[in-house]
Amino acid sequence: MLIGFGVLFFVLAKYAWPQIIKMINKREQFIQKQLTEAEQVRQEMKNLKSEHQQLLVEAKNERDKILIDARKMVEHINDEAKLRREKEADVMMEETRATIENEKLKAITEIKNEIANLSIEIAEKILREELKDVSRQEDLIKKWVEEMKL
Repeated sequence: MLIGFGVLFFVLAKYAWPQIIKMINKREQFIQKQLTEAEQVRQEMKNLKSEHQQLLVEAKNERDKILIDARKMVEHINDEAKLRREKEADVMMEETRATIENEKLKAITEIKNEIANLSIEIAEKILREELKDVSRQEDLIKKWVEEMKL
């Protein structure tokens, strides 16, 4: 049995053991290579995460800048619209004042014309009353003629 064990040990040591050691070394190198690659991938992931964080920060900053610019633009547009409305209101007020002034002058002119017409009518009535008498008419005509000569 000892001789069988020795022969088996010798055959295994001469032929199988080098193959087993070779396979174990290959497996160890493969595992080591996989660990190295995994470490590289982990490092790349860390770098990518860092880059991703940086991109997010830059994107947020850009978004904030765009929002600020948009707010400024809205404020500027609102200010311009307000100024435009105020100018339009001023123009409308001026037009309204001018219209009121024109209407006032028109009304005053109409009142003056009406007063003149009424005065003429009253004068006609007074003259008719006073000129009913022929002697009175002659006296009045003489008086007017004398006044015209002066």
